[in-house]
Amino acid sequence: MQDHSSKALQRARKLRSTMSLPEVLLWNRLRGNPMGVKFRKQHPLGDYVIDFFRASKRIAVEIDGIAHDRGNRPMRDSSRDAWLRRQGVEVLRIPAAEVLRDVAAVADAVVRYCADPPPPSAAGAAATSPRGGGFLGVTG
Repeated sequence: MQDHSSKALQRARKLRSTMSLPEVLLWNRLRGNPMGVKFRKQHPLGDYVIDFFRASKRIAVEIDGIAHDRGNRPMRDSSRDAWLRRQGVEVLRIPAAEVLRDVAAVADAVVRYCADPPPPSAAGAAATSPRGGGFLGVTG
């Protein structure tokens, strides 16, 4: 059974070739299965496309640029996150500025959080980060 719409699949294919700079920088760190953690980029799920997806743990990693703070985007993101949670997907939101500031630290935190099982320090990093879940922005 297909877990995504054909529209989402088409959008994912297009987004894979037009990723933002923060997405490209982070993908370059995540693409080689660091610590044995496999990520998919621009993964379709339902009617949505997830920036990075850890399928075996059902964790979505979203990179949020400033557009996510404007207009109806916060409400759309909230609805999207709620739908993903109902599908059993945890959502990590990371501000694009954090990726640009220190991509290595962000990649390390994401990989540790998504590892099997996550190291104890990963949970602490998420709980103590400044953006209601730290730069990992856990919403799931």
